[in-house]
Amino acid sequence: MIFSAANNAIAKARSCASRITHHTSLAALCAITLSGCAVAPTPEYDATWPEPPPPATAGNGAIYQAGHDIALFENSVARRVGDTLTVKLNERTNASKSSSTTTSKSTSAEVGGATIGGKSLTFHGRDLLTAGAEAETDFDGQGGSSQSNRLEGDVTVTVAQRLPNGNLLVRGQKWIQINQGKEYVRIQGIVRPIDINPDNSISSLKVADARISYGGTGALADANRPGLLSRFFNMGLPF
Repeated sequence: MIFSAANNAIAKARSCASRITHHTSLAALCAITLSGCAVAPTPEYDATWPEPPPPATAGNGAIYQAGHDIALFENSVARRVGDTLTVKLNERTNASKSSSTTTSKSTSAEVGGATIGGKSLTFHGRDLLTAGAEAETDFDGQGGSSQSNRLEGDVTVTVAQRLPNGNLLVRGQKWIQINQGKEYVRIQGIVRPIDINPDNSISSLKVADARISYGGTGALADANRPGLLSRFFNMGLPF
């Protein structure tokens, strides 16, 4: 009796443990799935804070003090780490490609019949041991592809680093929430201070090594891409 009760208790404990493990696996799978669908702000595009001011020093009575200079004959544009700069997006790309190929080939070969004593070897009026072959191939193929993109708008970024040659590494992002979805624009690149306009703006066409991305999250973005099962089964298809 004692051993039977003990065995029943052990079986129930194992059953409960298996159910807990099953539910835990389902919860982990759901968490991984939801985390894969979410798009969070990328930390590398976060705003860069200005450098801390130099330690205060005792005044020496001079008119000029280091760190307190004011540019009287320059425009107030971004030039230090942490300064803001407005990038005007004027991206337009148009690409098209077409190709056409036409080939043809014809081949013929003929072997004459055998002759004996200058006369053809025949049977019932037909030449014997004669052969001939003909072949002809044709190919006609055409293809075409076209793509166009357009992105316009303004994004205010911050100066992340000042390079030794004076150029500025800028980066930033903008998030906009509309109804049940969010849209974002990210940009990173290098600009020359001389290309910055007096109103502290610059065209994206003058941003070197530019990395611009545009996307969104929410119901509209989810409707424009296949579901998880569709993507899973399509990964192993060779066609």
